[in-house]
This record gives sequence, C-alpha cells and structure tokens, in this order.
Amino acid sequence: MRALNILGGALLAGAAGVGGLWVAWGRDLPSVSDLDVLEFSGQTRVYDRAGTLVGTLTPSLSSGGSVNRDLLKAGQISPWLQKAVVTSEDRRFYQHGGVDVIGIGRGLLKGLLKNDLEGGSSITQQVVKNTLLADLQGARTAERKFKEAVLAYQLERNFDKKQILNAYLNVIYWGDGGNRDIIGAGGAAHAYFGKDAGELNLAESVYLATIIPAPNRRYKEFKSYRPLMKSLLARMVEDGQVTQAEADAAWKTPIYPAGWRIGWNADGTLRSANLERPDRLGENLQRTEGAQRYPNFYYLQAVEKELLPLIGRKALYGGGKIYTGMSAQAQAAAEQASRGARLPDGATLGAALVRPDSGEVLALVGQKLTDARPSDWNNATQARRQVGSSVKPLLYALALEKGWKQSDTVLDAPISGDYQPMNYNRRWTGRYVTLRYSLDHSLNLPTVRIGQELGMPTFEAKLRDLGLTPPANAGLSLTIGTLEASPLQMASAYATFANGGLYYAPTLVRKVEDARGKVIYTRAAPTPKRVWDARAAWLGLDMLRGVVNDLTPSQGGLATRALIPGWPVGGKTGTTNDIKDLWFAGVTPTVAGAVWVGKQEGGALPGWAYSGEIPTPIWQQAVAGALAGQPEAAFREPDGITYRVVRNVNMAFRTEEADNEPVARDGSTSGFFGRRRQPAPPAQPTPEPEPTPVPEATEPEPLPEPDPVDPVDTIPATPVEEPTPEAEPVPVPEVPVQNPPEPLPTEPDPNAIPDQNPGDQGEPPVDPTTPDGQDTTDPAGEIPPLN
Repeated sequence: MRALNILGGALLAGAAGVGGLWVAWGRDLPSVSDLDVLEFSGQTRVYDRAGTLVGTLTPSLSSGGSVNRDLLKAGQISPWLQKAVVTSEDRRFYQHGGVDVIGIGRGLLKGLLKNDLEGGSSITQQVVKNTLLADLQGARTAERKFKEAVLAYQLERNFDKKQILNAYLNVIYWGDGGNRDIIGAGGAAHAYFGKDAGELNLAESVYLATIIPAPNRRYKEFKSYRPLMKSLLARMVEDGQVTQAEADAAWKTPIYPAGWRIGWNADGTLRSANLERPDRLGENLQRTEGAQRYPNFYYLQAVEKELLPLIGRKALYGGGKIYTGMSAQAQAAAEQASRGARLPDGATLGAALVRPDSGEVLALVGQKLTDARPSDWNNATQARRQVGSSVKPLLYALALEKGWKQSDTVLDAPISGDYQPMNYNRRWTGRYVTLRYSLDHSLNLPTVRIGQELGMPTFEAKLRDLGLTPPANAGLSLTIGTLEASPLQMASAYATFANGGLYYAPTLVRKVEDARGKVIYTRAAPTPKRVWDARAAWLGLDMLRGVVNDLTPSQGGLATRALIPGWPVGGKTGTTNDIKDLWFAGVTPTVAGAVWVGKQEGGALPGWAYSGEIPTPIWQQAVAGALAGQPEAAFREPDGITYRVVRNVNMAFRTEEADNEPVARDGSTSGFFGRRRQPAPPAQPTPEPEPTPVPEATEPEPLPEPDPVDPVDTIPATPVEEPTPEAEPVPVPEVPVQNPPEPLPTEPDPNAIPDQNPGDQGEPPVDPTTPDGQDTTDPAGEIPPLN
C-alpha cells in the first residue's frame, strides 16, 4: 500500500511538473501546420503599384538563419538518400511517435559519462528545431527540449512519416557553399556531385548521410571519414534498407565529391585523396542556379514576412495574387545602384525607399547585389545599426518645434562632466555657431548641448513617435548617433519632413486575392500620426536642404553628391565610431530613402571611407532612377513661413519670429542665458514667386490614400550663398559670443579629449581657415578676444 502511495505521489508530482512546464513554455507555440508548404504546388503572383507582375512566391522553409526556396517533393529525392539518412540519423524513425525515448536515454547517459549532450534527437525533433524553433538557434536548454517534444508529438499527429522525412531532407544543413549555406537535399546533390537529388546513387547518398553531423569538417577529411560509409552500409543491411549485394556494390563504386581528386582501388579502398578546390561547392551551386539576377528578391521576401502572420502559409502560397506598393521603376533603380556601388572590401549595404504621403515601401535592397543568389539576410529591414549623425536632424527639428530658430547660436566648446564628446576632427572653436552652421558641418559639441537643454527624455519620446527605439540609458550620446535602426526605419522617419510632419508606419501590401479571385486581405487606408507641426517640419526640411546645398565640396559640404538635377533634395550623412557604419538618409517631394553601408559581421571600414562618398551616391542613383520621367514637383510649404538672409544664408522662419534676435545658448537646462544678440541688419526678404501647383501623381492608386497636407502654393528654394563673416561682431556680457561662426582651427587643439562617441567620424573635415586664410583660434585653445 505504501509503495502504491509513493508511486501515486510520484505520478502526481510528475504531472504537476509537466503542467508547470506547459504554463511556462507550452503556450504560444508555433503552428505545425506551417510545414505543409511542401504540399503546395501553386505559385502566388505579386504585382507592383501599377499592376505590373514583378515576381512569384513559392513555398519556402527556414533552416536556422537560412531559407530553402527550392523545396523538393519526396519523388524528387533519391530513395537511396532517404534510406541512408534514416539509418544514419534516426534508426527508430518509423517506430517512435516523434520523441525517441530510447534515443534520449542513450543521449543522457552519454552526457553523464562524457559531458556531451549531443545525440538523442529524432528526425521529427530536428525538423521542429530547424524550422518552428529556429529562433532558439539550437540552444541546448530545457525550454527548447520541452518545446521540441511537444511540437514533435503534434507533428506526428498531423503528418505521416513520409512527409516528416521529406521536410527534414529539405531543411537540413549540408555545409558551407561560399556566399550561401548548402541547405536541403537539392542543394547538397548539386554542390557535392553536380546532379539533381533524384539522380544520386547509393554510394553518393551514403556519403552525404555520413557528413551530416559535421559537414564542413568531414568534407575536408575524406580519408578519415571514409570508414563511416562502410559502417553505415552495414547498418542499412541490418535494417533491411539494402541487400548485402547492394551494399558491396556501393562500397566499390567510385565517388568524387566536388573539389576532390581521388584515386580508387577496385576493392573500394583509396589509392589517393587530395582536396584541391574546396570552392567548387559554391561554384556548383551558382552554376546550377545559372546567371539569374533574382530581381525584386528582397521586396518579395519582405512581402512574405509581412503577410505570413496576417493570412498564414496556405493563403500566402495558394496561387493567388498580391498587390503591393512597390514601384518597379524604383526597385530596379535601387538594385542597379546596389550592383554598381563601389564599396570597401568586405562591405555590403541596405537601402529602402518609401512614399512620404502614405508610408508605402517603393523599393528594398538588402545586400550588395551580384549575379549570385542573394543572401537571405535583409539589411534594409532586419538590420539594426548605429545611425551616427543621421540622427541629428531629428534633434534639431525638435529644437525648432520647441521655438528655437535656425539663427539661434550654440556654444562649440568642450562639455563639462563625465561625458566628453568631440567634433569629428577633435577640434573646437570656442564660439557660438548657428544651428544651421552646426548641422551643415555636423558638429558634435553644439549638438550635444542642444540635447542637454531639450532634455533626453523629450528626445527619446520624439524618436519613439518616429517609429524608432532609443537604447536604454544612452544618455547624451543618443544625440550624435548611438540610436540603432534599419534603413527602412530611417527612411520612414525622414519622410515626415517631406509630408508636413506626419509619420506613416511603412507597409508593403495593399491587398491579396486567393486563386479564385476572392479578396482575402485588404490593408486599411494608411493612418498617419502627427509628429511635427507643419511649420516645424518645414523648418527641419529647410535645414536638411541646407546640408545638401549650403556648402560646396571644397567648403566641407557633406552631402553634395546627393543632388538630383531638377529636384529639391534634403538629407544628412552619418558615420559611427571607427567608421563601422556609413549612412545617408534624405528626402525629395515624392521619395524618401536611406542607405547603410558596413560590414555584415561588423568591424571598421578603411579610414578613407566617407559617408558623403560611399552611401550618398548610392542613394542619389537609386532616388534619381525612381524619379526619372516623372514631372518635377516641389515640397508643399505651409502658411506662416518667411525667409531671411542671415550671414548670407537664406533661412526659413516662422513669420512672427523672422525678425527676432538670435538667442545664444550653451546647453544649460534653464534654457538660454537671457542674453540676446542685437538684430542683424535688415535683409531683403526673398521675393515670393508665383504659386506653382504640385503635379498630380501619374501612377495608378488602387487603394485610397489620404492627403497628408492641405493643398498649398509651393515656393521653390532660393539659392543660398556661402557663409561669410559679418562686419562687426557684437560683444555679449560675461561670455564672449563671436559673430559669425568661424571655421575650425588648423592645428589640433591641445585641450581636445579623444572622442568615444559616434558622430560624423570619417566625414570630410570642415574648412580649417577663415575666409582670409588666417587661423583665428588661440593656440592654447581659449576663446580669442573680440575684435
């Protein structure tokens, strides 16, 4: 009786334990029905915003960090390979119900005796691990094992053994193919033997099965692992998978994995084996795929990711039609810009273009494109990289929204406290520079002072409104670029400057029809969120246009290569510490976009890599191509904007503030000093031209899109002049205010502190001399006396 009580208690405890694990880990498991994609035969067609066919979607399966888009049905895979894999990987596959308890026990015993937790997983569990639980990246944890077991049992109830084995053979990792992984039986057959998976003989199949546990190592050590083939053939005979005669014949059959030169004896033993060209694996894959250019690959991939959680795999791959916001012209231009991009060795890129008036994604490129099959990783949407100084316009626009003016000045001098950023060239003027000048030259010190005065919580809240996620505890470094974002996120944030201050979450898909033409998904009309008032957005846009237009290259212009003939352009470069990330984000009236360049695995780029020289031309080529043939348009200027020429630069102001004195600020949280400059001599206002109507969009619009701004007259930009000194600077009590901002000194400042923060590092330095060629900064780094 006592024994029964103990047994009952143990069972109850076990049940409670399982229940606890279910509560902790068993909810929100992925659906095993996702694996039925192997049964779909239809191709879903994808169309751009003009109704042009731009591609098809076929079923695919994820395998860790890679995707197999060339799925094979069971009849397309050699039966020899199927039998060899079962015997090698899971001899009890046809007996267990998803979890091989005997195999797990054997694996646990091995772990206890040899401190090695490998082994024990059934083929069903490995299918689950490599597909449904790929986000856990194969971590050997109790949670993964529990989820594997639950999903394996579900998989066995929903699919037969033939389907499960077929899924396994389509997702298994079979080695490094150069610029892509070798995934699935089809890829393995082509890479190792240059043939279709259905053509593999028994000897080749046994070879592929024996290298599965460690394909990269075992491929390179053919002689060492050759005995495993004989062992596997013997076990296949024991299991009744092949006859002894078939096994003997297979052992004597010469095989030649790609890259190997092998000499065979008649009895199946090796005479010689030399690995001469391991890169043949990748070459075979590329040869099999042909010289395809994979048009629209990254856009189609992003469409899949957007729709999967909305309509599911059956609808997605069921042979219907998908209508998107893509511009085929913009996508082709972005891809051409990627192919022609001149990047540092080892670098790649990501690019995204969006419509400012709707948030629809016009184009996506996730890598530096070549003729080879693109990598599955999409830098345009998936990557999160530090944005450097491309975040600065968002901070400056926030200051303008809070009532600051472009003509207000901020101190360019070292900051007291623990945080010690520096300007790009590690020098400072000790003078008050206008906001416009500071952004044109991408100065870090004045920018950080702006952040100090506005307050970081305020800036962080604005970034969230713009669809960005500021890092925790970034502090003032956030103002000069520790924010991490994707090109698509930055393009959408910058689009707010072009549409009057409205943020649209980026979207790709407009509607989906099934194979019978029934609409099964329709995107709601884009709903904007106001993030800037219309005039603040315009003032921010005016500063962005200044970055592109105010300075020539010889004057230190950072973004002159973004200019597009006939179109108004605004934008900003960005570079991070050690030149790891290069950015350009910019806007035109109908296209906003962003380009990132860097190494996929991270790491520094060469010292000559400037953001104005590498990502900026890529952006220009992509956007210019997207705009080609379209009627020229102007940004829509809101009411209540006036222009004044300040220090020979034409700046936009709120009408009621246009003649107010500039305010001198040093970043103190109390606002400004209470010291204001005397008003500059009145400048002739910019004459207002005749209103120019905004051209109507020429592309068809299947879905209604709200007009983000009221129709208003447009005013073309007035050309600006190079900043020059004013005749007489006006002294300010207590703290000298130099009028106008002077270029940075020629010699390094002895007081400079090494920069440990992102900014526009790697961008061309500003002009080191004053207009008359004389350095006016005191060698000791102190503020020079007023004239």
